[in-house]
Amino acid sequence: MSQERWFQQALRTLSGDDFVVCDVAAQPGLGNQAAATYATAVRRGGAIEGRATGVLGIFFDWAPQAAAIVEGVGLSQDEKAHTRVMILDAKHRVLASSDGVGLLTEQFSLGMGDQGRGHYVEGDRLIAFARTPGYETYKGLGWYGCIEHKLAAQAQAQAQAQAHAA
Repeated sequence: MSQERWFQQALRTLSGDDFVVCDVAAQPGLGNQAAATYATAVRRGGAIEGRATGVLGIFFDWAPQAAAIVEGVGLSQDEKAHTRVMILDAKHRVLASSDGVGLLTEQFSLGMGDQGRGHYVEGDRLIAFARTPGYETYKGLGWYGCIEHKLAAQAQAQAQAQAHAA
């Protein structure tokens, strides 16, 4: 593990109060499972300051956490059929998706300019997004919650439902 980026970054922390957090990534040492990694240096004698003698890394199994988020958005069954809920990293790489497509490989085209939150229509899609605020004193990694809703598909489904009802 000593060659992994998270390990090297943890060794460079300045004190035992510091830690590093890495974007979700496939971890070779965990069978290439997606994990969120937090790490810090371990120091001689458990001291807060001093020479690092090793690294403590904590891996959070990303798949169940991500699924709970993207599948837990309060959409009706009709809305779910035409909507993709995603978590994107700061570079808009898909970290989680309600349709399971593009995980850790797709770069979602988020036309947002400098906005931290907003929505827009692009073709037949309504895109809504918001940058995550972090947690308490932790500023976060600049991730986004993003919803892509297919307007034409929903309108077509509604028209078909009305035709069958008539």
